[in-house]
Amino acid sequence: MVPADVDETPLPGEAGPVHALRVANAKAAAVTRVHPEHPVLAADTVVVRDGRIFGKPGDRAEAAAMLEALAGATHIVATAVAVRWQGREASHLEVARVTFAPFDAELFRWYLTTGEGDDKAGAYAVQGRGAVLVERVEGNVQAVVGLPLAVVPGLMKQVGLQLRAEDGRLTLVPAPGTEGKRPDRG
Repeated sequence: MVPADVDETPLPGEAGPVHALRVANAKAAAVTRVHPEHPVLAADTVVVRDGRIFGKPGDRAEAAAMLEALAGATHIVATAVAVRWQGREASHLEVARVTFAPFDAELFRWYLTTGEGDDKAGAYAVQGRGAVLVERVEGNVQAVVGLPLAVVPGLMKQVGLQLRAEDGRLTLVPAPGTEGKRPDRG
């Protein structure tokens, strides 16, 4: 895994899903510049409530404010995935609706002190202890986790790659007929 050094600050007036797609593509481009010979998979997830974009909290105080804003309400989670390889690129945006149950001060303090949401968009992890906060998910729960895996094989195919089963593992290989070929630049 290679971290991408990109500015994840939302642009003025930028909608959450548009922001996630822009940042995922920027991450993929940044890593491709450093490792042009490798396929690159990048993703970005944001939580949006009432038009306000919640990324990763900067500190516990910001995490607390995010959780308070989401408690007992419905928000959307937008996860964008971008793939690049040999000059080809493909991307996908997945949006889910998440409803938080109302929670009391004790549950709030407990979850905040776990630190689980410190590096997660919206300050929670639905796949972990944060599941206790979630009343309902409408849509792909993998988008809420941060990587809708089911779309990855299709994105890889769009850039000329395919998954192959080898010795009980999945490996990534060039699709037949794409080995060493550069895309047409028309």
